[in-house]
Amino acid sequence: MIYFRGCVAREKLNKISEATEEILNHANIDFKLIETETCCGSFLLRTGFVDDAKEVMENTLNEIEGEKIITSCAGCYKTFKEDYPEILGVKLDVMHTSQFFSELVDNGKLEVEYLDKTVTYHDPCHLGRHLEEYDAPRNILKKIANLVEMKRNKENSRCCGAGAGVRSAHPEITENIAKMRINDLEEIDAKILVTSCPFCILNLESASKNVKILDLSQIILNGLK
Repeated sequence: MIYFRGCVAREKLNKISEATEEILNHANIDFKLIETETCCGSFLLRTGFVDDAKEVMENTLNEIEGEKIITSCAGCYKTFKEDYPEILGVKLDVMHTSQFFSELVDNGKLEVEYLDKTVTYHDPCHLGRHLEEYDAPRNILKKIANLVEMKRNKENSRCCGAGAGVRSAHPEITENIAKMRINDLEEIDAKILVTSCPFCILNLESASKNVKILDLSQIILNGLK
């Protein structure tokens, strides 16, 4: 099995990939990293550079084809799950880490303890609205913490504001949207926001002062038995 870290978790938020690797080792999962890992092609696709994206995707496919893949990035997951079959004509065996960890918890291969913390969950667009995965991260969080939902959740979740190149092209719009999402927390009693997308974390952290923002892997790591 390959753990495909994704650009943000690999280059900017190493704490996510480190936590994920530690969890996999704790659960005795046999996995490997791609030392020459590059981009999945998602960012190029979302910003309209389809030919460039296809070239990147073909190079990445050479490293992952025929393997079971898990990835921390919601954008990578959507790209592997939907775009590789559509553009390259190849179906990949891929899971998001939230799905994989949820299965490990359910089958007893990963034991977590209750942390007595109140948390809320932010649904990444690519994982939620695009691929309709809402249950896996919540399945874990309900076992590990007191999960309180924001009013805007699941298919009605507010975007973090960073996707599809908006953060790069329109930083002021991105910042305003991120602040709106952080303000959604004012309606509930939660000081920890958990999500399953490194890009969401990167953007929401830039708008947050008093809220702790964690990847699902990080809170799982805190609760490992």
